[in-house]
Amino acid sequence: MMKKDAESLLRETKAILEGHFLLTSGLHSPLYVEKFNVLQHPEYTEKLCEMIADHFRNQGVQTVIGPATGGIILSQVTARLLGTRSIFTERENGKMTLRRGFRVEPGEKVLIVEDIVTTGGSIREVVDVVNEAKGEIVGIGLFVDRSGGKADYGVPADKVFPLVRLTVPAYRPEECPLCKKGVPITERGSHHLKK
Repeated sequence: MMKKDAESLLRETKAILEGHFLLTSGLHSPLYVEKFNVLQHPEYTEKLCEMIADHFRNQGVQTVIGPATGGIILSQVTARLLGTRSIFTERENGKMTLRRGFRVEPGEKVLIVEDIVTTGGSIREVVDVVNEAKGEIVGIGLFVDRSGGKADYGVPADKVFPLVRLTVPAYRPEECPLCKKGVPITERGSHHLKK
C-alpha cells in the first residue's frame, strides 16, 4: 500500500469528510477528519498501521506507544506487526502520564503513534513522557497530520512519518465563506455530547 492509497482509504471510509463543520475550537472548516470511521474497520486499520510499521521496521523499535484513545488502537496493531510491546499514555489530573504499571526504560527504543494530529499537543506530551523516562524516540507515525506540517512535536522533522498531510482551513464564524453561502453547518465529534 502506498501513501496515496492511505488518503483514498480514509476518504472511502469517510474518515475524511468534506462539508461545513463546527470544530471544537468554535471555528468553521470545510474539512473534518473522523478517525473512528476508519478505526471501526480492523482490516483497514491494519493496512494503515502496516505502512507505519514498514517505515520504522529496521530501526530497532522495542515499544510502540500512543495516547489514549485512538492511539491505543494504533499502538496495539503497529506493535503486533513489529513484534514488540504496546503501551499507552493517558491523562491523570490533566497531565499525560504512564499508568497501569507501564514503564519506558532508559535507552529503550520507542515509536510513538497517533491517528489525527491538529496542533501536535498530545504527541508533544507523549514525547515528554518518553524523554522523562530517558527512552529513545525512533520516530512518530501518524495517520493524518491536519496541521499542514506546522505542528511541533519536539523531535526532528525527519523522524515524523504522516500517511496523509492535510492543510485544513479554519475560519472564524463571522468570516466563514460557507456561512456566507448559506451552507448548513454540521457539528461532529464527541465534545457536543457532553451538553
